[in-house]
Amino acid sequence: MELVIGIDIGGTKTKVGLVNKDGHCLESAFFRTREYPDLDVYLDKIVETINVLKSKFPEQLNILGCGIGAPNASSKHGTIVNASNLIWKGTVPILEKFGQKLPVPMRIMNDASAAALGEMLFGNAKGMKDFIAITLGTGFGAGIVANGKLVEGYDGFAGELGHIDMTIGDGRLTGLGVRGGLEAYVSATGLKRTILFMMSKYMDDSIFRGIAYNDLHGEDITKAAEEGDPIALKAFDFTADILGLALANFTAFSQPEAFVLTGGLVNSGKWIFEPLNKYFNHYLLEVYKGKVKILRSGLAPKTTAICGAAALIWENYQLEH
Repeated sequence: MELVIGIDIGGTKTKVGLVNKDGHCLESAFFRTREYPDLDVYLDKIVETINVLKSKFPEQLNILGCGIGAPNASSKHGTIVNASNLIWKGTVPILEKFGQKLPVPMRIMNDASAAALGEMLFGNAKGMKDFIAITLGTGFGAGIVANGKLVEGYDGFAGELGHIDMTIGDGRLTGLGVRGGLEAYVSATGLKRTILFMMSKYMDDSIFRGIAYNDLHGEDITKAAEEGDPIALKAFDFTADILGLALANFTAFSQPEAFVLTGGLVNSGKWIFEPLNKYFNHYLLEVYKGKVKILRSGLAPKTTAICGAAALIWENYQLEH
């Protein structure tokens, strides 16, 4: 059986899976990224996880390669550079080091760009030539496809839209120190920060007044919105307003057919999507109205990022065969 290893290196979790040619993740596992501050020990943990996954198959596997999605990854140099949400700082030569431990063909790319490839090969962007994949996880990532090609940029770092200065309200800093930057508001982490902001701004009773920041999770905010918590509802509306403006601005520079959204914040469902559609259409230039869709990822929610990473290898394999 021919399979590809897909690895998603996230600020919170590292997800590893084995993906077939149809984009189905047959086996997967995860561990917490921050528990492995030593890069060599971290890479050994990935290899160990891969071996456990392979052992679940009775037949011989033909591993075609390994695709890796990571924040601030350069597809051209095989490095991760100054990723705000990762514990390793500076320039991390991850492909060089990992290739010594796992001798298979490898590619690495910004996690959101990998997600875009996954959507184009296996998901809701099949057949589209112009779209932008947005990942709303610990941070905010974007993968841009124009004229059927992924926009990688001169140095492989195109699409860092999460650090665009939106000059918003209280001027929060992103992980890279951009004041008023998008990901400080529109991400799973940004939503938590907005809950605190809303509690300081309004006097409404809320379940969150008795919950410490570190004990607060995205699912709690969604559940509170479902129960009519006014602070949760205000936080989602505030977040959707900012994202709607950002997507309207992004539409102006590449006119995508669709935005495909994935990541933890997307699991909030209608609480984010209903106000988002309202604000997006409000901010959109007249010439684009009615032409741009906002879609959820077409990949399985728990393995979206893994399948996106695996698409880096499957894309080349399909081109060669």
